[in-house]
Amino acid sequence: MNFSRTYNDRTVKKIVPVLALAAGLSSPVSGSIMKITVDAPIHPVTAEYITGALERAAAAGDRLVIMALNTPGGLDSSMREIITAIVNSKVPVLTYVSPSGGRAASAGFFIGVASDLFVMAPGTSTGAAHPVGVSLTGQGLDKTMEEKVTQDAVSYIKSLAEKRGRDLGAAEDAVRRSASYTDTEAVEKGLVDLVAKNEGEIIAAFNNRTITRFNGESLLLRLEGEAVVDHPMSARQRLLLTISNPNLAYILLMIGLLGLYFEFAHPGAILPGVLGGISLLLAIFAFQILPINYVGLLLILLAIGLFILEVKVNSFGILAAGGVAAMVIGSMMLVDSPLPALRPSLRVILPVALGLSLIFILMLVLVFKAHARKAFTGKEGLIGEVGVARTDLDPEGKVFVHGELWNAESGTAIPTGSRVRVVKVLDSLRLRVEKL
Repeated sequence: MNFSRTYNDRTVKKIVPVLALAAGLSSPVSGSIMKITVDAPIHPVTAEYITGALERAAAAGDRLVIMALNTPGGLDSSMREIITAIVNSKVPVLTYVSPSGGRAASAGFFIGVASDLFVMAPGTSTGAAHPVGVSLTGQGLDKTMEEKVTQDAVSYIKSLAEKRGRDLGAAEDAVRRSASYTDTEAVEKGLVDLVAKNEGEIIAAFNNRTITRFNGESLLLRLEGEAVVDHPMSARQRLLLTISNPNLAYILLMIGLLGLYFEFAHPGAILPGVLGGISLLLAIFAFQILPINYVGLLLILLAIGLFILEVKVNSFGILAAGGVAAMVIGSMMLVDSPLPALRPSLRVILPVALGLSLIFILMLVLVFKAHARKAFTGKEGLIGEVGVARTDLDPEGKVFVHGELWNAESGTAIPTGSRVRVVKVLDSLRLRVEKL
């Protein structure tokens, strides 16, 4: 039986939310305008959020997706994943650079150009999309490779701008010359469609307007009276977005290493080990999102090894100085990104790296002193103790040591009443002593 012939559209719209609620899902608002907010660098978390929202909007039959974007840029791979989702989306996508004072730079510019509609709030900017990369040594790319990357980015932005009917020259200048445009300049140069203060102005401006989709099809936008429904990040995505902050990821790594070392050095403390393990796992999870330079990570581990050797080997501070240098350099190299927003700040790296180095050295010194300190209990605690011979030792007799009477022997004859010192515990009842 054909389901569409048995039930009319109104009945279907009533049944679908009930089925969704019965399955434990939130019911979508059919025909609404979905709004998503991206106020972060472009990386796998934001890519997952945007692509998931577009799929949800298509399933709900939404009229339009408004993406409020404020980003300094991000990773090329995540940017291309987002653009692929936008150009293949069944629902038209409007990128809205907001709030005032925000920007859609670098990867954000590419995303805006690729969108069906590109709108900016007053006082925003876009552009500055010249590709920046790093080589294996952490330095900038050589001229040949940089030119290849730039040409690839230029051809990509030109193909997107051409399909969307935007000015090719202005788009190319943003990539090749890192040109940045204000909202007014972007409109004048034909890069964006509108400057709007809020979603109300956007809806009023594009209602009943026909747009051309990426595949060449024409679509009439009917937006009047439609509700704008926010689609926030999930709790999981918000957690990932938080720990993907490079400063927090770096601090979690340092706390993890310190906590695990403290637990290994003082077994049974439990709390440092638990906190260290959780922090280290969260840091590793964040490193799956951030572009990590594993040479920097190895330098941090080398620094810890040098701190340990400093206590074992008398290097007059050379190993400790090398450990501090390795810790700082490794920390600076840890996140291999040309974008400042995806790198830990020096204001965080220097105090944390130096502070952690001092803590490691101090803990190692205390552990070394604890191991070198004379034991006060058990058999080891008796060695070196001074007592009195209660009988003649020739070679065996009895001595009074540590408040107890012991059988003892000596290599030389010791008369009664002489002061003796314990040199060895032979068994649970006998000592070897020498005369003082």
